Amino acid sequence: MTYKWNYRPIHNQEEKSRALAKELEINPVLGRILMQRGITNTEKAGKFFHPQLSDLHNPFLMNDMDIAVGRLNQAIEKKERILVYGDYDVDGTTSVALVYLFIRHFYSNLIYYIPDRYDNYGVSFKGIDYAIEEGVKLIIVLDCGIKAVEEVAYAKEKGIDVILCDHHVTGDILPSALAILNPKREGNTYPYTHLSACGIGFKFMQAFTINNGIDFDILFALLDLVAVSIASDIVPIMDENRILTYYGLKQLNSNPGIGLKAIIDLCGLTG
Repeated sequence: MTYKWNYRPIHNQEEKSRALAKELEINPVLGRILMQRGITNTEKAGKFFHPQLSDLHNPFLMNDMDIAVGRLNQAIEKKERILVYGDYDVDGTTSVALVYLFIRHFYSNLIYYIPDRYDNYGVSFKGIDYAIEEGVKLIIVLDCGIKAVEEVAYAKEKGIDVILCDHHVTGDILPSALAILNPKREGNTYPYTHLSACGIGFKFMQAFTINNGIDFDILFALLDLVAVSIASDIVPIMDENRILTYYGLKQLNSNPGIGLKAIIDLCGLTG
């Protein structure tokens, strides 16, 4: 079988791509590919080929991050019950796993809820009722909820604060959540808009880590979950996602979490 490569045009930047390839001492084809990805100089190329955790963006650049961290701190101080609520797909379940496992290092009054596939998608009245029954005072919602206006209002009416961590496009009306962490929301100040939901959960926990002087290694050990979410949700592996994927794959290959390790072993991917 014969294969033919079709290259996307780079519109009057052929000379620049060749110069970049020459400077980097790489094949001109790679120079074209870099240009197509917006990597137009050696500094950007260096960050692309050699991702560094130090290049992760400041999580407090995201709208409402200070509010979200403050409310989580308050819940822990008051020993309130927290519910981590996520969607049932891979991005949602990895989001719940990351946030739940990280917070559990420091706080035990914590439960999680993932709706059945045959229940309603996303935040539901059934899920809120479960939170009420469990005496929950704070719900952290991941990978859903950005259009759950009525459901979030219901939670608020019942005295439950909601922090939304979602990456889907917003509707005309935002839910009345205490904090909405979504780089796609109007007026966003965060420099990268293509995070997975698990990536947003990671940024929330990163901000919590900074605020409380916690060892980053505890959080970085969960990057395997972020890498799986990025691959599964088909978000661009550029900018911050590339850093998270690079180090997440390292974690996945060297010391994966117990759940992912079980899947790897079951699939016979070890050795």
